[in-house]
Amino acid sequence: MTRPTRESASTDDWIGASCLCGAVRFEITRPPKLTVCNCSACRRLNARWAYAPPCEAQFLTGEGTTVGYARGEKSLAFHHCPTCGCVTHWQSLIDENRAFNMALADDPAALDGVRVRHFDGADTWAFLD
Repeated sequence: MTRPTRESASTDDWIGASCLCGAVRFEITRPPKLTVCNCSACRRLNARWAYAPPCEAQFLTGEGTTVGYARGEKSLAFHHCPTCGCVTHWQSLIDENRAFNMALADDPAALDGVRVRHFDGADTWAFLD
C-alpha cells in the first residue's frame, strides 16, 4: 500500500492545523492513531501526537521558525511557535521521525473515529491499552 502524497491524496485525506496565531501551519494525512503520552513533558503539553511516518506531513508556513527545546537525553526536541508559544511538533534528533500535535487541528471533528492510544512514557514505556 502506498502512502498518499499531496498530489495524489484527496482533500479529505489531509487535515490542516496551526498554532494559535497562525504563524506555523501544517497539514498531515489522516493518522491511523493518535498517541497521548503521560511523560512529564507531554502531560504538561496535553498533546495528541500523530507520527510522520507513517503519515505524510508538510509545513505550509513557519517551517524553520519554530523554537526547539531538547531535554534529558536530548533524543528529540519539542518545537513551539516563537510568537504564540503553541507546541506544534517534536522532531527526533537522532533520525528523521517527528510527530505533530493534532490538538491544533483546524477542525477537531476531522479526527473523529481516529483511535487514541495511551502511552506510559512516565514509567513502563509501553502502551496502556
